[in-house]
Amino acid sequence: MIIPAFDLINGRAVRLYQGNYLNQKHYDINLSDYLEKYKSKRIQIVHLVDLDGAKNRENRQIELFKEILSYSTIPLQIGGGIRTTKDINTLLDLGVKRVVIGSSAIHDKNKVKKWLKIYGSDAIVLALDVYINNNNQKEIYINGWQKRTNVMLEEIIEYFLPSGLKHVLCTDISKDGTLLGPNFKLYKDISSSFKNINFQASGGVATLEDIISLKKTGIKSIIIGRSLLEKKFTIEEALKCWQREL
Repeated sequence: MIIPAFDLINGRAVRLYQGNYLNQKHYDINLSDYLEKYKSKRIQIVHLVDLDGAKNRENRQIELFKEILSYSTIPLQIGGGIRTTKDINTLLDLGVKRVVIGSSAIHDKNKVKKWLKIYGSDAIVLALDVYINNNNQKEIYINGWQKRTNVMLEEIIEYFLPSGLKHVLCTDISKDGTLLGPNFKLYKDISSSFKNINFQASGGVATLEDIISLKKTGIKSIIIGRSLLEKKFTIEEALKCWQREL
């Protein structure tokens, strides 16, 4: 599945280079027009990142999400600063389909385990950002990629599997926002190791060939942000590549 993505600061679409808030690129777009178009193309879900909320939970863009859900019926997956049960309830009560959990999956595992049980595996996405270290290990970084954890991707997935983990958004942080192409080996490895997990690949998609190659890895979904915003290809072309028989 193709999942279009928008990173939002103060209601505006932006892209951060390598997660750096000081390196922002702004896009002058009408979000409602994009969502309407994606709905007409039968996009199944759109990924929104609350960068304000990720930086400071007191500045979460709840009113914006409320407004979006008032005019659009396209299912939303939202992440950014979601760390409490109240945060999850607020978004799900608004009508958000899935919430994305990041750092808490590392430093508050028991709480996340409970969330998977309470809300169900379809409502929770774990966002696991990895850096391939010198030993070719998939090491997780948190807090906007600022903090190294010494925890490996496989270890976390194994931990949450008994709790019904189903959706994992995996980003190679060396690729995100670069348009340099995805880490195909990473996605092939994890797709073959955890066949029951619906992995969402994120980071580096620049061409239609990237989409075709990612599908061949066995990945279930591709999150695409910058390439669509900068019209490297159209949503119609992306969907056609994804639906193409291999």
